[in-house]
Amino acid sequence: MRTDIFARLDREPEPPKIEIPRMSRHRIALFGGTLAFYLAIVVAVLVSSWLVALDWKVMLFRPYQQWPGLHAFLDYYVVLGQRGPTAVMVASWLGWRSWRQHTLRPLLTLGASLLLLNVTVGAVKLGLGRLGPHYATQIGSAELFAGGDIFPSGHTANAVVTWGILAYLATTPRARRYLSALSAFVSLGVGLTTVYIGTHWLSDVLLGWAAGLLILLALPWFEPLITRTEVWILSVREQWRARRRLRDAAPVAPGGPSPVLLPQSLSTLGAEHAERAEVCDSALDAPAAGGHTGAGNRARAHPPHAVRSERTPITPAGSRRPPHADRAPRSGTTPAHPVTGGSVAP
Repeated sequence: MRTDIFARLDREPEPPKIEIPRMSRHRIALFGGTLAFYLAIVVAVLVSSWLVALDWKVMLFRPYQQWPGLHAFLDYYVVLGQRGPTAVMVASWLGWRSWRQHTLRPLLTLGASLLLLNVTVGAVKLGLGRLGPHYATQIGSAELFAGGDIFPSGHTANAVVTWGILAYLATTPRARRYLSALSAFVSLGVGLTTVYIGTHWLSDVLLGWAAGLLILLALPWFEPLITRTEVWILSVREQWRARRRLRDAAPVAPGGPSPVLLPQSLSTLGAEHAERAEVCDSALDAPAAGGHTGAGNRARAHPPHAVRSERTPITPAGSRRPPHADRAPRSGTTPAHPVTGGSVAP
């Protein structure tokens, strides 16, 4: 018995229509405010403003030394922001959702959000090249363009997107509120944990929160693309199933020759030869100039084969015996006399 998602889509009836979030005015306003906050953090770090000074104060405070008892627990808690484990956990839940709701949209939405996260956050990380607190070289410096990849915080942005996608895909307002509170708690905790253990600056975490929230707010713009991708995947799956049904519908007898599928080029070549033969036949059947019919053209083009008795002999006419020197040659006026064993002259 098939237990995959597609088998479930075939067996179950159609589910109720799921409301897809739209880009409302409220969402656009939130997106604009978050984008302004994102740019303000980047500019503040570029100009080494008071935010960079705050980063150094928190780093020199060394929270992991102030509260060492939390270190063992927070080392495990920060895993909730790592991309690999969180993607597996959330993808498992969304796979079950896809199986229950008869749609691939949850999994495709998760894939689109993670792709956007990798592209946007990764580009800024590599472009600014900021070093982390453990690799800082000069007190008070922003540590930019030094070959690092710490700004913004990938753990924080991943926690916002991965857990926030659950609230984004919620089907009821109550579930959306609870999942939004859960994702906010997890992402805030992951960001502060990275500051506690000293792997990120405080400004890294602020920019990571903004980067993840921007992706969640921009997802409605990608819903048409997600829908087209789902339709394409299902159409490819139907084509594959149709080919398999055709292959199973013509079983081969044991020991018999298996059917050979000719390439398209050979099939096209055979069709071209058949078409040329048809054109030649029609040309031969058409009346020719001078009153000749098509049958005469066909006869001239393809003369009938002669019977064996009507064929011209290969050997030359006349006697097969060698000539004798004492025998006079025959003339055309002398009547012909048959000679025993010889040939009859015409």
